[in-house]
Amino acid sequence: MRTIAGGGVALVLAVAFAACGGDDNDATGGTGESGTKTLTVYSSLPLQGAQRPQTTDLVKGVKLALEQAGGKAGDFAVKYESLDDSTAQAGSWTPEATQSNARKAAQDDSTAVYIGEFNSGASAVSIPILNEAGIPQISPANTAVGLTSDEPGASPGEPEKYYPSQTRTYTRIVPKDTIQGAALATLMKQDGCTKVFMTNDKEVYGAGLAKNIQLAADAQGLNIAANEAIDKNAPNYRSLASKAQGDGADCFVFSGITANNAVQLYKDFSAAIPDAKLYGPDGVAEAGFADPKEGGIPDDVAAKVKLTVATLSPDEYPPEGQEFFDAFRGKYDEPNPNPYAIYGYEAMRLALDAIQRSGTGSKEDIIKALFDTKDRQSVLGTYSIDENGDTTLTDYGVYTVEGGELQFDSTIKAKQ
Repeated sequence: MRTIAGGGVALVLAVAFAACGGDDNDATGGTGESGTKTLTVYSSLPLQGAQRPQTTDLVKGVKLALEQAGGKAGDFAVKYESLDDSTAQAGSWTPEATQSNARKAAQDDSTAVYIGEFNSGASAVSIPILNEAGIPQISPANTAVGLTSDEPGASPGEPEKYYPSQTRTYTRIVPKDTIQGAALATLMKQDGCTKVFMTNDKEVYGAGLAKNIQLAADAQGLNIAANEAIDKNAPNYRSLASKAQGDGADCFVFSGITANNAVQLYKDFSAAIPDAKLYGPDGVAEAGFADPKEGGIPDDVAAKVKLTVATLSPDEYPPEGQEFFDAFRGKYDEPNPNPYAIYGYEAMRLALDAIQRSGTGSKEDIIKALFDTKDRQSVLGTYSIDENGDTTLTDYGVYTVEGGELQFDSTIKAKQ
């Protein structure tokens, strides 16, 4: 997915305060000293645990976009507040923290846009709360199909159950897992895999993506020998890995997130099938998985791993994207920004653009503006938001792991 950058939460919050001018603006959607109406953009992301390096840079990207805009969107002043949907004990997002964040935004009259969630399972919790309150939502990272459509990979009742108002309020700027599933299947087929053993972590994202990988593999004639749901609290997966070895698997793919014991899973499968190629999605494309210093996989396992992420090498982005990376490196003194930084940046840029295009700053008009986004020229490339809230972007990047960092390898054109 990208080269990983670290950074502590305390530093991020300090930068946020400085970049956004603190909390001097009226938090209730009132007017400041200049008479300018102030709106609030919230983000809800896991700022603790394995995904912290990703979300740290994502938040920095959000802040950079707002700073470059002078803290304004059209005639409105914009205040940003970063919320944490994780806990130190869980080391990942939790339903309780996510509910609390969504309710806070829903109860704030000044809320204009909610950027989140990072995990698809968390969005399954927050979307109904925000939808009922009519809060515009932009996810910089969700890929689960069922959040927006009933296409293959969705579960019964999806996506309707997330929208109690029967009006869409949720959008995302990353391709959904019909694309990622096809990208992984295409990559494994290209790499010569003949029998793939797959596991998933049973979450909304992992289980749904596993279905998409299976469907794409079937269409391409790639043999998926198993799709086993794992217990994230298991001490090890040696028996499951032994089963894969006995089945003659020459490739392994995990559909899930790092926090659900991915490192142990890959170590056990690498040991049981030493010659197998190992694959994973954006859910494990982070320092907590790739870097041994962060508790990630050891170098001998990393040498066998390829990951798919909906982000490319900086030099493959349009000029606007390359300018973003230059500005980010200059501001934060990070030579290798985590690729989710650009998604945080674009999420805020889109939010500010929608607020400005709304004319009124009302939630209803901001939602309309979001769904009216057509042929937007952005740091990610040119894209539109469709009637379901999905982006029209489709390219995925393939990444290897070297020295604890994710290195861009190639762009994959998924065969669906």
